[in-house]
Amino acid sequence: MQTWLEIKEFSKLIHLDIPTIENMIKHGKLSTKEENGTRFIEASKSMNKLMPLSKTNQHVSKNAITLEGANFVEKTIGTILNLHEKVMDAKNETQDVLKSENAFLKEALFSMQELYDEDRKTVETVTKQLEITQKELEFTRRKYKLMWNKTIENYKKK
Repeated sequence: MQTWLEIKEFSKLIHLDIPTIENMIKHGKLSTKEENGTRFIEASKSMNKLMPLSKTNQHVSKNAITLEGANFVEKTIGTILNLHEKVMDAKNETQDVLKSENAFLKEALFSMQELYDEDRKTVETVTKQLEITQKELEFTRRKYKLMWNKTIENYKKK
C-alpha cells in the first residue's frame, strides 16, 4: 500500500526541513512523483530507506538503541498513516451517505411538490363546483319565492 504525501506534509511528519528532504531526493533516498507541479513523496518506502532495520547487520551498541528508536518511530508513523487512511475512507463513506440522503430528500421534495400541485388542482375544482352549486341554490330560491308569491296572489284573488 502506497501513501503519497506532499513534500510539506512529509517535512512536518518527519521533522526535517524541505532543503534536507530535497537533498535526500537527489541522492535517491526518497521515492517521489510529481503531479500538477506538486511533488509527492511515498511515505512508507521512504521511511524504510531513511531508517534501515536489518537486524542481522546490527551490532549491540549505541546503534542498536538508535535503531530500536527508529523502529518505534517507523511503526508510529506507519500507524499514523494507517489511521489517516482510515479517516479518509470514513470521510469518503460519510460523503457518500450524505449524497444518497440528499438524493432521497430531493426525491421526497419533488414528490411533495407533485402532491401539493394535485391538491391545489383539487381545491380549485371543488371551489368551482361550490360556486356553481351556490348559483343554482340562489336560482332555486328565487324561483321558489316567485312561485309562492304567485300562489299567494292567486289565493287572495279567490
